[in-house]
Amino acid sequence: MAGRYDARPANVSDLPMLRVWIAAPHIARWWGEDDPFSADELGDPQFRPWIVSLDGQPFAYLQDYEVGAWPGHHFGHLPAGARGIDQFIGVPEMIGKGHGTLFIAQHRDALFAAGAPVIATDPHPDNAHAIAVYRKHGFVETGAPRQSDWGIILPMEARRQGP
Repeated sequence: MAGRYDARPANVSDLPMLRVWIAAPHIARWWGEDDPFSADELGDPQFRPWIVSLDGQPFAYLQDYEVGAWPGHHFGHLPAGARGIDQFIGVPEMIGKGHGTLFIAQHRDALFAAGAPVIATDPHPDNAHAIAVYRKHGFVETGAPRQSDWGIILPMEARRQGP
């Protein structure tokens, strides 16, 4: 992820920071109270976790994953190479300043450039801010809100344009 925001692969040394971030009310509200991070998950080859920084300061978490890697995944119907994404801003002072909008666009473009035909995401249907950001980047709702293994979701997809 070259550009305004730097992203590096998350690693085990990031676990304390990630656990602080995910416990914050503005994140726990959407991600739940369970700790989703482990050394095994960070090392899963179908799953790419990133720490996003601005001017060398980590402030956000981003992940992309192969949607077909989990049997029965709600995006399992998508074509080979499709990626799912999720993210959050961990530093509260960085919220509401357009950073999420920008680093999501940067990562979306990188995934499409790498050949992903579709990028999918699944915000909670009550997370109007996240849904609005995704819509800005070409994501459209592809179904009604529903229950998944990860909670209630609104399925959204963006498709690569052109060859």
